Amino acid sequence: MRVALAEDGALFRQGLVMLLEAAGHEVVAVEPGGDELLRALAGRPVDVAVLDIRMPPEPDGGLVTAERLRASHPDTGLLFLSHYAESHYLVRILEIGTERIGYRLKEKVGSVDVLSDTLTRIAEGEIVIEPVLARRLVEKPRTDRADVVAALSERERDVVRLMAEGRSNAAIAGALYVSGKAVEKHIASIFDKFGLHADASESNRRVLAVLTYLRSQQGERS
Repeated sequence: MRVALAEDGALFRQGLVMLLEAAGHEVVAVEPGGDELLRALAGRPVDVAVLDIRMPPEPDGGLVTAERLRASHPDTGLLFLSHYAESHYLVRILEIGTERIGYRLKEKVGSVDVLSDTLTRIAEGEIVIEPVLARRLVEKPRTDRADVVAALSERERDVVRLMAEGRSNAAIAGALYVSGKAVEKHIASIFDKFGLHADASESNRRVLAVLTYLRSQQGERS
């Protein structure tokens, strides 16, 4: 696929280029900051843009750049990379978009296979969240959301945790060894308990369900 990259760390930037090219992707733009990337992509569509969260324009240039990219290139996938798994970043990322978006730790995408799998899932429309962050957020709810968390069964928590990792219904069913119908039933129950009614689309309700958990952890950082 066609990939653009913005990363202010020279060594990591070149390492990503090597991984992307080794995987057979076409790297069409490589820049040290968001403003430069936006200029490079003017009139040049790409499949996925890989963005360092903490890059120029400081302090969170990757997020600012992504907001502008989504406005000008709405079909472009976005992969955010960071050294830190921080819930307040994840909340903002999911507010930028509900499809073709991901948040991974830099240390976890250091192989061709992992990086390519992440890019492919994003290009296909998934939300890809670093599993350790998703698990921590959904398994440690803050007390001010205890009423919402208490309304969920243990299996419903399992389902929403896997939803937070960007898993499809089929993937959730496989992970929990249950039927697809059972997963649909659990998700419908989660929507009902969170007050997410059918006047919103299925994809939006999934994201809102995840955000209900993530926002309860906005003050927690790794």
